[in-house]
Amino acid sequence: MPINEVHFVASNTGLVSLPKDGKPEYAFIGRSNVGKSSLINMLCNRTNLAKTSSTPGKTKLINHFLVDEEWYLVDLPGYGYARLPKSVKEQIQLMIHNYITKREQMACVLVLIDCRLEPQKSDLEFIDWLGEKGIPFVMVFTKSDKLTANQLNRNISVFKKKMLENWEETPQVFITSSADRIGREEILEFIEVTNKKFKNN
Repeated sequence: MPINEVHFVASNTGLVSLPKDGKPEYAFIGRSNVGKSSLINMLCNRTNLAKTSSTPGKTKLINHFLVDEEWYLVDLPGYGYARLPKSVKEQIQLMIHNYITKREQMACVLVLIDCRLEPQKSDLEFIDWLGEKGIPFVMVFTKSDKLTANQLNRNISVFKKKMLENWEETPQVFITSSADRIGREEILEFIEVTNKKFKNN
């Protein structure tokens, strides 16, 4: 699926001011420093659509980007950051939870996971929470260029095995590298197919 036009629409902290046109939304979320902004820029063929930073936890709002007037890419704040005050963390967590559980046009959550790391508690807890709430999601492993093929396959297998302690099966998985543009076509094809299903519902 080609992308011709992407533009920033709005940043918000709550549901009241979010777009009301009913277009499907795809929410990107992951632990701080997982490479979310770089992945968003890669998917959209832009260099600075989403602001990249060496400081984890820069995104603190719900950011909507409209893609080809058809669907929204939603950049959510990360989780697992340690440097923010507890009260701010709780506000951000509530904002994320409200968006994910109450936003009817949210078609899918893309959970970003750093493929270099062993299974992280915050990732597993967030995934389990999505399952408990019945939220559709896929897993997107980032930074695959940092590992050999054997290391990558091993780490993903370890993550899936850990997940299967609580799950009967794992959701769809995408392997990505923003540096090497790996996974771009696969994710955009998934969004295109999901958009068609969304329109038919």
